[in-house]
Parts: sequence; C-alpha cells; structure tokens
Amino acid sequence: MSTILKEMSMLNGIPGNERQVREYMADKMQDLATISYDNLGSIIGEKVGNPNGPKIMVAGHMDEVGFMVTRITDEGYVKFTPAGGWWSQVMLAQQMVITTKDNKELRGVIGAKAPHILTPEERAKPVTMESMYLDIGVKDKEEALALGIMAGDMVTPYIEATTLSNEKYLLGKAWDNRVGCAAAIEVLNNIKDTNHQNIYYGVGTVQEEVGLRGAKTSTYKINPDIGIALDTTIAFDFPGGTKETELGKGVGVVFKDGSMVGHKGLRDFVISVCEDEKIPYQLTYLERGGTDGGAMHLTAAGVPSIALCLPVRYLHSHTSIVHKDDYDAMVKLVTKLVEKLDKETVETLTYKY
Repeated sequence: MSTILKEMSMLNGIPGNERQVREYMADKMQDLATISYDNLGSIIGEKVGNPNGPKIMVAGHMDEVGFMVTRITDEGYVKFTPAGGWWSQVMLAQQMVITTKDNKELRGVIGAKAPHILTPEERAKPVTMESMYLDIGVKDKEEALALGIMAGDMVTPYIEATTLSNEKYLLGKAWDNRVGCAAAIEVLNNIKDTNHQNIYYGVGTVQEEVGLRGAKTSTYKINPDIGIALDTTIAFDFPGGTKETELGKGVGVVFKDGSMVGHKGLRDFVISVCEDEKIPYQLTYLERGGTDGGAMHLTAAGVPSIALCLPVRYLHSHTSIVHKDDYDAMVKLVTKLVEKLDKETVETLTYKY
C-alpha cells in the first residue's frame, strides 16, 4: 500500500476541522512548492514552470464525512450531528474517535441494542440518527466533561487502513477525498524537475462535503485558467450493480454530475491524453452529488473544469475500498496533463472546442 495513501486515510478531518490534513500536506509540499492559504484554511502549493504560462489548479478536498458533538447526556453518552452525508444504516456499532480542542483523541462506539431485546417494531425500521449516541466508556456526564469533551468537537470513524487479499485493493476510511489530496502531492513530486509550460497549483480544499466552500475561496485566490477537481465516484461493481464504473478499470472522467457539466474542450483533451498515453479511464456521471469542480468552474469569469474521480466501493461509509491501479492512473493522467497544457493548448480548448 502506498505510504502516503495509508497515512492520509488515517488522518482525521471533518468539514471546518481539517488541521491534521493541512499540516500533513504542508509537510509533504514544503520542499516542492511555495505554500500559501486562503482565509478558510485551504492549502495551496504553487510550482512555477513557465511564469507566463496558464495557471493549472488541481484540487482535492481535505475533509471527510464525520460528525460533531452536540451534547453529553446525564449518563455520559455523547450525542452528535452529521458533518456531511451519512446513511444511518451504516453507523450502528461502529468505532469512532472524538478529537477534543486540546487534540486529545478519545475512542468510543455508536451504541446498538442487542438483537435479543429488539421489539418487532424496532426490527422493522432503521434506527434514526437522532436516536443514536456514542458510548465512550464513562460512568456519567461529569466524567465525560472531565475528559475535555465539548459541543462542536470532531467525531470521525476509526479504522486502520490496510490492503486486502489482493494487495491492489485498499480498505480504509476517508478515501473521499484523501486520494485527491495525495494525488495532488504526488503530481507535484513528479514535476519537480520538469520544465512544464504552466504554473501548477496543488490544492487541498476545505469544507467540500458541506457545500464546496473551500474550492470557491481558493479558486478566487488563484484565478486559474484550468480547473481539475480530483475526487471519488461510486464503483458499481458490487453484486447486482450496473458495472458502469468498476474498480481496477481506470480513473473516472466525469462528464456530468449534480454540480457541473464538464467543459467539453477540456474533456476531449483529457480523453486524447488518456488514449495517447495508454492510461485506463472510465467515462462516468452522477445524477446527484458533485465535486469541487462545481465551485471552481463558476468562479470569476468562469474556469474550464473537469472532475477526475477514483471509483470507490461503499462511498460515504466508515469503510470503503479503492484500487491501486485506478489511483496510479489518476496520478499519471494529471502529470501528463500538466506536461501538455501550455498557453496555446489552453486557449484552443477553451475557445475553439
């Protein structure tokens, strides 16, 4: 398993609390790029190839879906609210981590009644998120408060990232979207000694899961000529799935989602690079949901943008699976795009497609 992928999966960072991920990205990019930030906390690594060339923004969002503490009951149980999209059925009996304001990490579990005591009515319907609670193993509210827990604290799933029986299959949390952040860093490393004819911006955005917020602010700061959102999409290769997008079949090139119709000229160029360089890809779409591209392409006078997405099984759950070959294809594709996007090419695909 890629070290950077495992390390980034294990970091904790919900919308508005991406500090761990931001510090990790700053450490990895400090010798490769000039680092700056927008005022919401998105991190920007700038690598100048040709100072008169086009600005190429490549962004992955740092935040993962998680929860925030709302209150502590008299018995010492922790109530929470979602930060990002969750389906309640994947949450019961799962281990979680509360990160306090002092960065103390406390393990707990979302409580689940034993099947022996469930009524027929309870068996017939899913447990609502509002009725769930986190058990951190204390006797009462006072003991919980003494640990430093307070409303607003971050709650994230706990799982150790690992390879599965086929080592190309990677199991972990937060692939949405640590894979995009990791790829942006790896591309920066790939081009460190190249004379690319543009200015590369590797960006880790904040608060994507609650409205593409950091993508909007960081794009305003950069004012790019091309926007490339690196994110995830659904792998449909589960039993009964449509197989529209599958693990191991390549990076997803998204022509439409709920936030953006990918720029036609840029999409055609991306596909031509995939075919010329023999990079496996899958054309894909989502009727609902979106990526940072949704904010990037509408910034200022508009930015030709595309979303490149890694297929993921069991998206927006505490455990999901990605494929190493798809990740490698994403990194290679973006590296080749940066090598080929000069001023003339960008002007042609923007205005003459």
